[in-house]
Amino acid sequence: MGETLVTVIIAADPPPRLDKALARDVPEEASLSRTRLAKLIAEGKVARAGEVLSDPKAKVTEGDEISIQIKVAAEVDTVAEDIPLEIIYEDDDLIVVNKPAGMVVHPAPGSPGGTLVNALLHHCGDTLSGIGGEKRPGIVHRIDKDTSGLLVVAKSDRAHHGLAAQFEDHSVERVYSAVVYGVPDSNEPRLKGVKGVSFEPGNIIKITSFLGRHRTDRQRQAVSFSSGRHAVTRARVVETFGTPVCATLVDCWLETGRTHQIRVHMTHAGHALIGDPVYGGRRKLSPKALSLAGIEAAATFPRQALHARNLGFIHPVTEEEMTFEAPLPYDMVSLLDALRTKK
Repeated sequence: MGETLVTVIIAADPPPRLDKALARDVPEEASLSRTRLAKLIAEGKVARAGEVLSDPKAKVTEGDEISIQIKVAAEVDTVAEDIPLEIIYEDDDLIVVNKPAGMVVHPAPGSPGGTLVNALLHHCGDTLSGIGGEKRPGIVHRIDKDTSGLLVVAKSDRAHHGLAAQFEDHSVERVYSAVVYGVPDSNEPRLKGVKGVSFEPGNIIKITSFLGRHRTDRQRQAVSFSSGRHAVTRARVVETFGTPVCATLVDCWLETGRTHQIRVHMTHAGHALIGDPVYGGRRKLSPKALSLAGIEAAATFPRQALHARNLGFIHPVTEEEMTFEAPLPYDMVSLLDALRTKK
């Protein structure tokens, strides 16, 4: 893998330390964030007059000529595949797609092809981010294979850095539609005794915990209150089904974005997603509460009933506020129609 050289001339009144000065003065087209610059400094890729600068706190002065060695993006082994994509928005820097249920986002040992990345490599061609020394779409967030809905993907390095920063500081708006067992209402007495569950105005339930790998099943995530990654989910009832209520359409939105977060948190609260093969437990709905059509639709729904419906962020290049919405897919619409069916 080759390298390219970026030259930075330190402008007047520089910040007192190398990393901050470089972040200010590096050419915009280089698309190097302060985090990336710090990594390059640590790797010995930054020099002044032939002297390697390995301390991010090193002093610089106006007029210093700093050279930065950057790996040239290499082609990835992942094969481009002509897979249809539902593109919601696209420009030179990013693309927003509505991912169907059943599609894996990124190739893995068990899913080497047919993924969103394979499709994007074909669709985008040479207009891809070179983050990390590999030429591939800038995946800054993911949704599970059997979750449908909106994803934003970076096409340029500058978009990759900007979007990643927004996901890191939790400023991206993500709202999901989910169909769950029971009714997660803040007036439900049982919920008041569930650890990590609290309530906010507007009948909003807030679930706060750590999330980490399950102790015995590494494919699962588990709630913890002592270790793991901080996770916050909010949920609000949209529509209820059955008499008495036994299933609910809810809006869920993420303050953080951890693996399986909504699925794990809703299960922890006692309201697992219908169809969830990992966390749902395939609970049975009462024939006294629903029509046979509703019971059968819930019992045979082939995936977790979860759809990433709304996505909002600041465009990392134009700084325009962007919001997108993807309507519920056919399978979830059919599930809701069946749940609404009268006896």
